[in-house]
Amino acid sequence: MSVPTAIAPFTGVLALLDDLRDEAPGIEVRPPSAVTAEFSFDAGTAPRTGAPVTDGPAVAFPTSVTEVRQLVRLAARHGVSIVPRGAGTGLSGGATARAEQLVVSTERLNRIVEVSPADEVAVVEPGVLNASLNERLAPLGLFYAPDPASWRISTIGGNIATNAGGLRCAKYGVTRESVLALDVVLADGSLVSVGHRSIKGVTGLDLVSLFVGSEGVLGIVVGATVRIRPLPVARRTLTAFFDSTAAGAAAIGAITASRVRPSVIEFLDEITLDGIDAAQNSGLRARGAALLLIELDGFGIDEQTAELTAALVAAGARVEVESETDAETLWELRRSGRRFDADTWFAGGDVAVPKSRIAEVFARFPAIADRFGVDVSAVAHAGDGNLHPVISLPIPAGVDPTAVPAAVHDAADAVVRAALAVGGTVSGEHGIGTVKRALAAEELSVRVREAQLAVKNALDPAGLFNPGKAL
Repeated sequence: MSVPTAIAPFTGVLALLDDLRDEAPGIEVRPPSAVTAEFSFDAGTAPRTGAPVTDGPAVAFPTSVTEVRQLVRLAARHGVSIVPRGAGTGLSGGATARAEQLVVSTERLNRIVEVSPADEVAVVEPGVLNASLNERLAPLGLFYAPDPASWRISTIGGNIATNAGGLRCAKYGVTRESVLALDVVLADGSLVSVGHRSIKGVTGLDLVSLFVGSEGVLGIVVGATVRIRPLPVARRTLTAFFDSTAAGAAAIGAITASRVRPSVIEFLDEITLDGIDAAQNSGLRARGAALLLIELDGFGIDEQTAELTAALVAAGARVEVESETDAETLWELRRSGRRFDADTWFAGGDVAVPKSRIAEVFARFPAIADRFGVDVSAVAHAGDGNLHPVISLPIPAGVDPTAVPAAVHDAADAVVRAALAVGGTVSGEHGIGTVKRALAAEELSVRVREAQLAVKNALDPAGLFNPGKAL
């Protein structure tokens, strides 16, 4: 099986740039050069410091839907494939591009078109930052629920491309649950609208869910109608520390068995706590060897706190209600506390498993670490079974830091296979991109992969959009 190749003759990026200058002079386009090298990769595939710099792709910066349609039509004319790109914060290689391709950046399509409290929707362009939308909504007593760790810098269009999740998924779901309608530019340059402004709607096939998570291989999202919600009347942060990673992972089931449904349940294992302390001088490890960091929200928060505390204490936790100041610090440590210096090789990623199997996956980490001679740790969105493992290995003195040993990536693959072995999936929210295409083939049957390629072929028969990604 293979993704369709371009039908139009490839006349080259330079010929495309000539036509763009003549027919769309208002669009800023940067030709391939070392200046555009940063558009060759995303956050997950960025080269290490010291790696040689090569020419990047051509990059276009449209400011309107009309300009996006012009770019698509002209690129198709010249057989030049298009890589749609948001902020480049992805972690799976979905926005990587070669010098002979055209990156269409949506960063200047950044208008919040409408906010309707009465309908509980907002209409946004794809370049709107997650944080910017919430800043607009907060004075109205509203918020947009999806909150990936990169929420301050990631775009809603990029979140839609990967069906991004985040911390609040435990209660509010991933991006798909907050997207009602999309405006999409297809491979022939046509503009289609799919979905509904109404909360409910079942006319036709659910094409919104098809485009959400499609990683830019089916079209370019140029507008989104998203659900917005009332800010909770109260929020409270609880910490539950344990004497071991195993004890903490086992206690996740106690939350599920309770009647409380936290908005956030984050699990940090022992190696992660050690790493955060080393990077931030935070002192978490002194409080325990594993941490469940929990946010409650809504009415009855005292009752929620009492019932959840009782459940966690019975599971062996030391539970504390954190002050607002300490809570803010803890959440920031969770989002950005893990850091690796220039003396460490590392590989990250994500997998998802049934919640009841989280502890089993963590229990497999020591054997994987011993087998490959690496450290294996993870934080988890424990409310929905999404783990973010990190494989790390100190770089010996005098060794080329850009030459990452195969053991690092082999261990990362072993973690994915451990998840698959317990009924999990290759990716819960980061996407497949280029990094996990081979692993996705291990999860999906041949017939399912054929069906996915048939959808791609129906919408993009020339293979114009993001070839070599996701499928």
